[in-house]
Amino acid sequence: MIQVRVAGVALDPTGQHVILLKPLDEIPGEGRILPIWIGQMEATSILVAVEGAAVPRPLAHDLMRSLLDSLGASVTGIAVTRIEEGTFYAEVTLSSTLGQRIVDARPSDAVALASRVGAPIWVAEAVMDDAGVPDTVTESDIETELEAELETQLESGAETAIEAEERLDEFKRFLEDVDPDDFKG
Repeated sequence: MIQVRVAGVALDPTGQHVILLKPLDEIPGEGRILPIWIGQMEATSILVAVEGAAVPRPLAHDLMRSLLDSLGASVTGIAVTRIEEGTFYAEVTLSSTLGQRIVDARPSDAVALASRVGAPIWVAEAVMDDAGVPDTVTESDIETELEAELETQLESGAETAIEAEERLDEFKRFLEDVDPDDFKG
């Protein structure tokens, strides 16, 4: 198993949401990244958890966390275990007074839950070998670089804050449309 982190959530050219999982021990822009296509609601839930955004009402994965907490159970990790005919499968490992339990899950739900509770995320080596793509550039790396560039320009008075925000928004829209296949060598 390879421990990964959520490198980002994007939209592919057809408008489908993709979660990008990156091995922890690999430098951004190098190695591999695992794209998994997910639904819009799951993408929103993952982004809310990763960004620590407040929501007015609990989302389904917040409810899952609350249910586990009220039962004295915890998520000790999740794993994307296999891929069959293009469909990814995952498991959530729970620890409770009844002992350790493994529950079948969709990868999107497992990642959303793990992101909320701080549980480690794992991917089977065979899955990464089968479905991983070269990571020539990562979204977080590009966004960080762009924000630094905009800060520099703002400090030098090259553009107004509104112009800088518009450029950042335009770039974020670009990231939403990026496809991991665009970065293959």
